Amino acid sequence: MSLSKDLVQDIIQQNILLNDLSDKDLAEFCQQANAAYRDGNPIISDQDYDFIYLAELSSRLPQHPLLQSVEPEGQGFSDEKVLLPEIMLSTDKAYSWAEIGKWIERIEKACIETDTDIATLTIKATPKLDGFAGYDDGQHLYTRGDGKKGSDITRVFDRGLQVFTRQASTKKSNLSERGQGAGEIVVKKSYFEKFLSNSFEYPRNFQASLIKEKSLDEMAQKAITDQAALFVPFAQLPVWQGDIGELTKHFESIVAKVSSSVDFDVDGVVFELTDPIIKQHMGANRKFHRWQIAFKENKDKAQVKVLGVTPQVGRTGKITPVAELEPTQLSGATIVRATGHHYGLVKDQGLGVGSIIELTRSGLVIPKINKVLKSATINIPNNCPSCHSVLEWQSDFLMCVNHSECPAQIIGKMEYFFKILANNDGFGIATIEKLFDHGIRKISQIYVLSQSDLIDMGFGDKTSANLITQLQRSTTEQVEDWRFLAAFGVNRMGTGNCENLLKSHAIKDIFTLNEAQIANIDGFAELTAALIVDGLANIREEFERLFHYQFNLELTRLSINANSDSHALSGKKIVFTGKMQGSREIMKKNAKNLGIQIASSVTGKTDYLVVGNKVGQKKIEAAEKLGLTIMSEQDYLAMIGE
Repeated sequence: MSLSKDLVQDIIQQNILLNDLSDKDLAEFCQQANAAYRDGNPIISDQDYDFIYLAELSSRLPQHPLLQSVEPEGQGFSDEKVLLPEIMLSTDKAYSWAEIGKWIERIEKACIETDTDIATLTIKATPKLDGFAGYDDGQHLYTRGDGKKGSDITRVFDRGLQVFTRQASTKKSNLSERGQGAGEIVVKKSYFEKFLSNSFEYPRNFQASLIKEKSLDEMAQKAITDQAALFVPFAQLPVWQGDIGELTKHFESIVAKVSSSVDFDVDGVVFELTDPIIKQHMGANRKFHRWQIAFKENKDKAQVKVLGVTPQVGRTGKITPVAELEPTQLSGATIVRATGHHYGLVKDQGLGVGSIIELTRSGLVIPKINKVLKSATINIPNNCPSCHSVLEWQSDFLMCVNHSECPAQIIGKMEYFFKILANNDGFGIATIEKLFDHGIRKISQIYVLSQSDLIDMGFGDKTSANLITQLQRSTTEQVEDWRFLAAFGVNRMGTGNCENLLKSHAIKDIFTLNEAQIANIDGFAELTAALIVDGLANIREEFERLFHYQFNLELTRLSINANSDSHALSGKKIVFTGKMQGSREIMKKNAKNLGIQIASSVTGKTDYLVVGNKVGQKKIEAAEKLGLTIMSEQDYLAMIGE
């Protein structure tokens, strides 16, 4: 069911805080906001959509379809879709230098795997236009659609739309030829501000009027005639090029220069590799190319006075300081509270009543406290605000260790289970709190409730029936086994680690694993393994109770021969390096079929280094220092019987 117009307006106007929205309503709002944006009638700014609503959806429901594939096109286009000449994917986004750094680390890994010198790579940066994406093959212009099929909007060129060029050698210096592939329909920023801003809230609204099937109005036709509305091929955008060292050293100045290099609406900078071998190796997923990323920066900051600091208890027992603020306008919304990282910040920087903080909304739903600009007297609680147990310091974190009896932690864990399971509705915080008030302390207790039990607790007849239906749905609707395991909230066992673990061991076997077996899996350190073993022991009884309900689990496919002892190298970790006589990809595939684990870098967990020609001396030295077995390609092939 779609959200009502009143609820949508309440969300837009911040009358309903985002934290008070259910997962379902949040997802529906994001879908409506995205559809309105694609349709050319945005209901919120692109910045708020990216930094607030989509960021929260990503945090709550990382597997939601809106985050996994190219965003669907709006409703204002033809239902008849045609195959695009080339696939047009979205661009992955980064909101900080740290995220750009992770992208560079993935490039470094690809270089190691392909024996490429990273110093030889060139990075290209172009402005990220905020327009309507399309593809011009010279005969037709198509919308991006779902990335594979789009709508034919050639009528835009028939109306006189011209193609932009960055060359300035002719009198018509901003015009170029058609047929240059992917690009965007945009309007010059200076023209919009001078002639259109009083009639259109966003440039996006005006751009939509250029594309729709209805005849053009006077303002749209004049913008085309004045060559202010244009199709800008990506190939014609101004470009910065340099190596990764230059990008790292001058990142901020590059972003500033590229962002201001065109007279169009820009909402970021696109960075991409130019090396065809690395691009092919990194590839793409269903939504974006891995060799490309867009940096989007939210620059909105404010200096705000703190009216109070309230402790909140999370499901793990961590006490988080929440600052109550003087109402402040930031990124188009009124901000009245923000979370601190931990009570170490309160203690070290003096976050208290009367302090002045620097506040940003950089991709977070509840705004972020960057730093305390003016300190004040602090008040650090001694007791848990939920169960009144004495609190303990663990590094910078103030913790309630009464995990089994603290109401806030119990409620948080039960809410978290249904939130991560993500195949049910109705079990939000209000429902869980009401169940807690009637003696429910575990998820397994919820699954034995009947409709009459819920009615006796004060739920209405219809609500009780719906809740029972949703419980049944959660067991019958298929859910990934790693998601089911993650829902128990074991420390260090988010969805990613759960999936990684279940690629090596079936879910029915995980409670028999020891620390060494978990630490032997790529991505798990010894300390993490110890925490996971303890955490699994703590949930085992509850897990087995729930497992009895025969949830419809989609089992993770185990790595081929992951537990097989059929070959001497089965279970061993091997690094291939250097130029091989045969195909390295085929060698890796055959190795995996034997149960061999392929690694990209030499570590203490590596068993063998297989070398070809032109091998870097550093890898050889690292392997020798660690006492690893080094073998040639021929020796390796002989060992596996090829």
